[in-house]
Parts: sequence; structure tokens; C-alpha cells
Amino acid sequence: MAASKQDAAAGSADDVALAGSNGTLSPDMDSDSRIEVAQHTTTDFNTNPKKSLNSDHDLDPATSDVECTPHPHHESDDGSNNNQTLPLSTTGEPPSEAPAPSADTPPVYTSFTLWEKRLIVLAASFSAFFSPLTAQIYLPALTVIADEFAVSSSQINLTVTTYMVFQGITPMFIGGFADAAGRRPAYLICFVIYIAANIGLALSRSYVSLLVVRCLQSAGSSTTVALAQAVLADTITSAERGQYIGITVIPVVLAPSLGPVIGGLLAQYLGWRWIFWFLTIIASVNLVAMLLFFPETCRRIVGDGSVRPHPIYRTCWQMLKDAHHRRRRNSSSFSLHRTTSTTPELKFKGKAPNPLISLHILFEKELFLLLFYSSVVFASFYATATSMPSIFAALYGFTNLQVGLMYLPMAGGSVVASAIVGPAMGRNFARHARRLGRPVDKARQMDLVGFPIERARLEVGVPLLVLSCAVILAWGWALQAGAPVAVPCVLLFLQGVGMIGFVNAINVLIVDIHPGNAGAATAANNLTRCLLGAVASAVVVPMIDAIGAGWAYTIFGVLYVVLAPMLVAVMWYGVRWRAEEAEKRERRKRAKAEKGEESGSGMVVDGGSGLKEEEGTK
Repeated sequence: MAASKQDAAAGSADDVALAGSNGTLSPDMDSDSRIEVAQHTTTDFNTNPKKSLNSDHDLDPATSDVECTPHPHHESDDGSNNNQTLPLSTTGEPPSEAPAPSADTPPVYTSFTLWEKRLIVLAASFSAFFSPLTAQIYLPALTVIADEFAVSSSQINLTVTTYMVFQGITPMFIGGFADAAGRRPAYLICFVIYIAANIGLALSRSYVSLLVVRCLQSAGSSTTVALAQAVLADTITSAERGQYIGITVIPVVLAPSLGPVIGGLLAQYLGWRWIFWFLTIIASVNLVAMLLFFPETCRRIVGDGSVRPHPIYRTCWQMLKDAHHRRRRNSSSFSLHRTTSTTPELKFKGKAPNPLISLHILFEKELFLLLFYSSVVFASFYATATSMPSIFAALYGFTNLQVGLMYLPMAGGSVVASAIVGPAMGRNFARHARRLGRPVDKARQMDLVGFPIERARLEVGVPLLVLSCAVILAWGWALQAGAPVAVPCVLLFLQGVGMIGFVNAINVLIVDIHPGNAGAATAANNLTRCLLGAVASAVVVPMIDAIGAGWAYTIFGVLYVVLAPMLVAVMWYGVRWRAEEAEKRERRKRAKAEKGEESGSGMVVDGGSGLKEEEGTK
């Protein structure tokens, strides 16, 4: 009898141990065994709080304490429904039997859902809308403003040139700041400056104040383009990045076309000051929307988006959800509290902007060739856009509103380009991956070491570049010949397809090369584009007056051809150059580590310029 009791006790203990390891309550257990299993489960939970009790019991990352609400099918007081189990594994298997992720498989790149990613990228793209919009909405009112302040056309054009100079310089500071301190603080700084500048411009009473505050306006709006590309790098993998061009590009390419139309209407019917009041209103609405809903995406702060950041980074919507979860926790009739959080409280650590990061990126061999050539191509856009008001007024006698409408064909071409380029780059990326035997998983960031990402992107962009070159040559001679107005309309549409499509491919490639410093890399891109664009805007009208529109734009077309070997070098040697840059960064990191060990600090920091790429992408 004693032996039987011992055997029964041993069997009961084994049942308890097995049940405790699996986290289930067996219907064959007695009440004492059930209590022991419950205690074992609670102990295991406290030891490993990351285990999920059930989809209805998931730990709430928004709260500092862990709550455990009753399962809808838990055992009642009268002992009914005691056949239900409380699984601990999210896969439906015991933890010991759950499949472990492969060491060769990269983790899922982001925790955001498909529609969350789309809305985040769309919001960032709409914010980038303000930089090109502000540059172009001002053009139809130049003559009116010059007359009001009694200044020459050259003096009023200086406000355009200085705007573009600041448009190139400012992102070097705020872009690097956004990579270190987060996207939301950078957006807040940009829009506060921008809104204040627009109010100042609307109230300007002198040419000097207009010139100075216009520079401040440029400083506020210019970085939004770099921030949009940084958000894209935060949330979208290289494999699916091309598919998001339609979202990221359409607002940006529509702005240069819609801006003159809106500016012409406002200047003609409400006065030029309403241009800046209009910008103030829509920028304020956008800022409020971002404060309410736009989440922090910087991977150095929130990782894949699942890390709960410091409250300064949270949206108003997230703060309201946090308060709701706290109220639920406090009012819960059955809760299990822990004294510490599952995720440590993150402290806000701001970092001074370092423009040297953008300069360092600019002077890398691959990026220098890529950025310089794309800037020459983009300079032809500025040369075309800034000369259109005076040329169309002289040739066709157009009013400000009619000149503004002439920018619409380029917008249509840009939309077509975004619809073509994105899917084409996605297919070409997959083709190169198949050729190398690499699987393509759009949810995971592929290791780009040894992958010809330059060819995957530029093989799509180069045919569009050829189209753009042909159009820019035809544009000048069509204007010089006084062609019917339909001819410039068709050429502008084709220019939108060719040039904007090529620039889109370049933008994606820049982010692919520097995903960890997308803001700083895009800031370097803005610097070269805006500086060369400012030069093109300043010299194109004197060139047309001196040698005619035909030869003036032929010079731009010849530059396309003469500098084309830069792109060929990037396509052939890009993979090797990226490997060399990665090796340089590793050597700098090791040197800093050794220096830190020698000094006894025990601290290892990034070397060189402070660049830090995401592992496996270079």
C-alpha cells in the first residue's frame, strides 16, 4: 500500500512537472496538482516574462507593469470547463518544441503592417511636398513683387538663388541630426521654422526682409525631402523599395508643377502675400496631423518599430492609448503585476547635428560620381523651369496663370514615370537575385554584400536618361524656332517621364547604399543638386540671350553624354567600392576600440566620421 502511494505520488509529481513545462492543466489532475501547476506556471512567467500567455493575455508594451486578464474560457469556481488549457507558446507548441529561427535568416525588417507602412511613407512624402512646392509657388509672383519693392529682375531672382543655396546646405545639419536623434524631433524643428518664416514673408515690408526670411523659409522646408527618404529606409526593405516610388515621388513631382498654378491663381486674385498665408495654413495642418499620428521610425531609437520609445517620441495617439491601457490595468479585477517593465525605459538622448557625415558620404568614390552626375541632370530641370516664365511670356504672350498651367504636362509625365520605374526596379532586383541564387523576401532586408544593387537600379534608369537627353536637345531648338505651343507641352511631358524617372532610380540607389545614414546621404544629394541647380538657374537666361535657346540647352545635353562614363564606372565598380568602404569603417572601428582599451575606458565607439551602417547591408 505504501509503495502504491509512493508510485502514485511519483506519477503525480511527474505529471505536475510535465504539465508545468508545457503550461497546461490536465483534466486527470487532482486539485493539489492543479495548484502546483499554477504555481509552476506563475514562477516560469516571472522568470521569462516575454512568454505570451495567450493572444488575449499578451503583454502590453505600452504599460510599465504586466497585466494578465482572465481568459474567457478559464476554469470557473465550480470546477466546470476544466478541460481548457492555457498554452504558453505563440506557435501552439511547447516552448521546447517550437521551431527556432535559422541563423542565416535575417529577422523581419519592420513590425509595421502593410497599410501602416503605406500610410507612414505617404505622410512623409506629403511633408516632402513642401520643399519643391515652396520653391515653385513663388515664381509666378516674381514680377509683381519686384514692382512692389521697386527692385530689378536680377535682384528679385536673387531670392530664388539664395533659397536654393540654403536648400542645399541646411539638410546637412538636420539630416544628420535626424539619423541620431530621431525623425519626429527633426520634423518638429523643420515645420516650426517653416511656419514662422511664412508668417514673416506674408508681413514683409522691404526687399531686405524678404531676402533674409526667404532663406529662413528654405532652411525650414528643405530637409523634409531628406527625412522622407530616411523614413523610407527605416520601414521598407531593398526588395520592395521600388514599389513605394509611386508613393514617395508623386507628391514631390507634383509640387513643382502645381506650385506655379497655385501661385499664379493666388497672386492674380488675392495678392502675392496670400501665397505665404496659404503655405502657413497647410503646413500648420500637416504639423498637427504628424504630432497626432506620425510614429517615430528611426531604427536607432525604435528598432523595427516594436520598441516603445521615450514619451518625447510618442504620438498623441500613442499617449492616449497608453493612458487607456493604464486605466484598464488599474481597473482590472484580476491582474498580475511586476515591479519592473519588460522593456527598459528609454531616455531621450539628443545629439548635435554633424554636417561632416554628409560631407564624408559626398566624397566617397561611388557616391561622389553618382551624386555629381544626377545633379547635372537635375540642373537641366532647374534651367528649364526657371526660364519658362520669361520665354513663354515673350513667345506666346502668356499671363502668370497660363505660364503656371504649362508646368502641368511635366507633372503628368512624372506620374507616368513613377508608375513605370517602381515595378521595373522591383522586377530587375528579383532578376539579379535569381541569377545569384539568393531568395527574395520583401519582409526581410537582404544582405547586399556582393549584390550588384547599382546595376539593379541603373539598368532601369539609364534608358530614361537617354530619353531625357534627347528631350533637352529638342527643347532648346523648338523654343528657338518658335514652335507651336503643343510642341513644348509634349516635350515637357516626355521630360517628366525621362528625367524624373531617372532621378527616382538614383534616389532609391542612394538609400540602398547608405541605409543606416539615409538622412545624411540624401542631404549630400540635396547639396550637390541645389548648388548646381542654383548655378543653372542663374546662368540659363544670360546664356539664352547670348547664344540662343538652341545652343544653350545643347550644352546641357552634351554634358549628359560627356559625363556618362561616371555612371558606367558606378555600375562596374560599385560592388567593390562598397566593400572597400565597409573595410575602412571596420578598421576605424577596431582602431577606436583598441584606443579605448588602452585608455582604460572600456568604451567602444564608431570610428571616423561617426558613420554606422546597418549590419548586413553593405
